[in-house]
Amino acid sequence: MAGPLVGIRVLEAGLLIQGPQAAALLADMGADVVKVELPGVGDHSRHIHVGPGDSRSAVFAACNRGKRGITLDLRHQQGAAVFKTLARDADVVISNFKPGTMEGWGLGHEQLAALNPRIVCAQGSTFGPLGPDADREGADLAGQAAGGLASGTGRDGDPPSPAGAFVADHIGSLNMVAGILAALHARAETGRGQSIDVSLLGGQIWAQATEYTHYLLTGRAAGRANLGHPLIKAVYGLFETADGWIGIIGVPPQARDAFFLALDRPELALDERLLGVAVHPDALAWFRSELEAVFRTRGTAHWCAALQAAGVRYAQVREHPEVAEDAGAWANGYFAEARDGAGTLGKVVGPPIRMSATPLAPGARAPELGEHTDEVLRAAGYADAEIARLRAGGAI
Repeated sequence: MAGPLVGIRVLEAGLLIQGPQAAALLADMGADVVKVELPGVGDHSRHIHVGPGDSRSAVFAACNRGKRGITLDLRHQQGAAVFKTLARDADVVISNFKPGTMEGWGLGHEQLAALNPRIVCAQGSTFGPLGPDADREGADLAGQAAGGLASGTGRDGDPPSPAGAFVADHIGSLNMVAGILAALHARAETGRGQSIDVSLLGGQIWAQATEYTHYLLTGRAAGRANLGHPLIKAVYGLFETADGWIGIIGVPPQARDAFFLALDRPELALDERLLGVAVHPDALAWFRSELEAVFRTRGTAHWCAALQAAGVRYAQVREHPEVAEDAGAWANGYFAEARDGAGTLGKVVGPPIRMSATPLAPGARAPELGEHTDEVLRAAGYADAEIARLRAGGAI
């Protein structure tokens, strides 16, 4: 079955993660994505190697699988002209340069819309296209730092800490996909495309909408996570076990007695201090210390079984190798096997979305630098002699 975006053509002039990962998800949805890279250099992420002596890039592979790749110098007059030719038949253009860069090359939305009124141009930035920081460049860590996530992660008294994933970039990419899909829907009604702007800062504020709303309502910051969440005053957080860690995701009223029996501490149910856990920090600190002592007495497997039987929501804290072996993750397609054009089977991270009638399909690999340049330009009407001249002149 075909993906939901079969027939949609995407030109992606993205770097690193925000733009490229948005385009990768569109490719999983069936869109034909052509990635544009600087000749001889490529996307910066190609140079983030997995280790000494191993030039593979996990960042590039993760964010660019399923695309066709061409080289094109957009700073070059002829290179920009080729991009415009490709944009005439494109539905979407994606970029995440500093605001104004594409416009400076003559490739902004207004300039491309003059050639193709139906085109949707999605641009990602660090701080947004307006305001005093619009011209500042950055990457994922800038979004986490400036957006307040780093200051809320960790425990009281610890220094700020970024998340162990490129979450600002990933959220920015998902916001970009949402904007693109909405613009394509609107185009079906109006016949015209539009420009879309997303940013790492805006994505981080949106991702913390609850915490920022708490501040706007009260004038007080929510505070640090402290192994749980600052706004949830209950059994909600990570606890160390005898051999690992486990997350307790709240205890519903109907499971309260079973929870204390599972802990072999039924007397806690009768302790009057429990009545103040939701409103008094000292009571919550006391209760958490009691639970911490209990959970350290047994291994994680024991507590998983006990909490399951008690009807309490839980999750084992797992390392990446454990998650990559999870049967449910494979059953749901969060990890998948895919074959490339040569028939080679490889393991990839699959799309996080399941659709019944138009399922998504992950690409098997990312393109080599300039792998499809000639193929794409020939399809756009360029003769081999023209392609050779463009290459000799440094445009491709």
